[in-house]
Amino acid sequence: MSRSTPRRRLSAAVSACVVVSALTGATLMTTAAPALAGVRAHDEPRAAPESGPHITSPRVMAEMRPDEVAALGPEHAEAHAEARAAVRGVGDYPQTTRTNRLNALTDSQAKINAGFDAATSGAFKEYFPSPEFAAHIAMLPTGKVLLFSFERIETNPEKEPAPTQTTGKENAGRAFLWDPAKGSGANAFTKVTPPVVDMPDGLGEPRPAPFFCAGHSFLPNGMLGVFGGNLGGNGGTGAKLSLVFDPWTETWTRNPDMSVGRWYPSVVTGADGRALIMSGQSELGWGTPTPVVERFPAKGYPVPQKKTDVPRNTPVDTFRASAPFTLDYPHLFSLRDGNIYGFGRSPGQQWLFDPKNETRSDLPARPDGRARNYGSAVPLPGGTDGPDSALVLGGDRDNPSTLRFSNGTWTAEKSRAFGRTQDDTLILPDGTLMTVNGAYDIRDYGNGPYNPNADLKYRQTELRDAAGNWRLGPVQRLPRGYHSNAVVLPDGRVMVTGDELQQLANDPDVKDDMNGSIEIYEPAYLAKGDRPALDRAPTTAIGFDSRFLVNTSTPTRASRAVLLSPTTATHSVNTSQRHLELRITSRAGTKLELQAPPSAAAAPPGWYMLFLLDDKGVPSVAQWVQLGTAA
Repeated sequence: MSRSTPRRRLSAAVSACVVVSALTGATLMTTAAPALAGVRAHDEPRAAPESGPHITSPRVMAEMRPDEVAALGPEHAEAHAEARAAVRGVGDYPQTTRTNRLNALTDSQAKINAGFDAATSGAFKEYFPSPEFAAHIAMLPTGKVLLFSFERIETNPEKEPAPTQTTGKENAGRAFLWDPAKGSGANAFTKVTPPVVDMPDGLGEPRPAPFFCAGHSFLPNGMLGVFGGNLGGNGGTGAKLSLVFDPWTETWTRNPDMSVGRWYPSVVTGADGRALIMSGQSELGWGTPTPVVERFPAKGYPVPQKKTDVPRNTPVDTFRASAPFTLDYPHLFSLRDGNIYGFGRSPGQQWLFDPKNETRSDLPARPDGRARNYGSAVPLPGGTDGPDSALVLGGDRDNPSTLRFSNGTWTAEKSRAFGRTQDDTLILPDGTLMTVNGAYDIRDYGNGPYNPNADLKYRQTELRDAAGNWRLGPVQRLPRGYHSNAVVLPDGRVMVTGDELQQLANDPDVKDDMNGSIEIYEPAYLAKGDRPALDRAPTTAIGFDSRFLVNTSTPTRASRAVLLSPTTATHSVNTSQRHLELRITSRAGTKLELQAPPSAAAAPPGWYMLFLLDDKGVPSVAQWVQLGTAA
């Protein structure tokens, strides 16, 4: 990738206050083994490791300005100083450093994880290169995983690799498919370039759509709607892009633009099968969050149900109620009452949206009274009727608390071991939760206490059982903070990826085209015996509240049947997660009769992974099923 010209690449100092480039005090990273939670025999309780002291590197101290300290405070002034230091650069980032770092992380991972019992805590099994940074991820109903982000403008992890401040042809997006069935080699990846567009930046330089830092959710026919992106410059400027990825043909379609640009929006699919699009910085640039809510497809246009229903020339329309989130990427969930719950990062910005009446009403303020940065939230499993509550956790580097919202009330749940931001929390097929990834804050361009490499405890996973108890688990190889991601695969394993800075800083060969990396975690249930078998499931859409048959060659081992929705996520925001139990209404030989969720409010229409589980929680390999048409 060629370097940007001065005309196109603005100074990183311009975006010192930008969340995507929130820079903080730095100390050079070390490749030494981390001081993680003490490794004890198997799964004895582990105390959370403590963070080290805040250390500011000499190169940042040289950029500190007394007037900024007086006007902005030490921490904010340090962010500006780090931005200036990043602009000046620190020279090259040699391959020897990358290789030595990866070797040290590999060695320490093996040493630490030797103390964990796979049958109790699971285990990390694979680590392999990927061609994509994967700031955005989607588990597709074809069994493939869509990964997308941007064409890098820098390989030095001490500088900004994303073209956030770039206009013109270098401000471009890219995307790949990973096929788990093909394993871990380069031939397991296929490039699926987004549509070439001429962005309205006045330069007349068409390029693959710069859809990074967009929002996305699934449509009922399994396609992925992607909304917004990066227009370039001005501290983070929203694009009006409206795109659809078709997993069945592996192609992109561009639809008419939205009415407003969005950089860092959130998107959720409701019970009617339409996506609601909220928040994000507008086309005017950073500091102009839009309150406008838009809907796709627009009313009057059909909701795509079939694999062949490709939305073309399909516009958005404006939802009557506004969503005045002042901080972007709010968590949005469609709960069992059919309403959309918006949990903003500011404690007082918690709202309920009624998709039928197009209204907004207030929810109680989050009682912690603290802003939460990018951190995870999960709609908690709610049995056969779908989720009626959500767990908000992460996003506060100094606060490990978790808060549950249910029936109009906030309650404190059991805390995790330590506060972390940029974490990803997943619902597993057995209904338990797993947190991977995380950092102390946004990121610090390869250095410092706000970067995961400065405090490697953030490599340590956390596991939550059915009773709500958290415990620390094995460590992943790379620390992954900002732009980290994870999905549950149809075989019950967990794919972990993301964080372009960490991937670049630990790249075994930065000159090749494989600048990303993927890790595979096998949850404890995969070490508890053979899987039950799910041999056949319906290949046509299943109606709500209907009964349907599946075949299993291990009928006596099938004690539960569950639906798990596929994940699409970015920036720790995952609006698509959902876990539902299915009633087993009868058994006859190798056939099980199951009852579908009662309504689209319980489970929005779309594609789900259907698992059978035995009495130990061991899941089958999933079969993909589609829940019926929208209400």
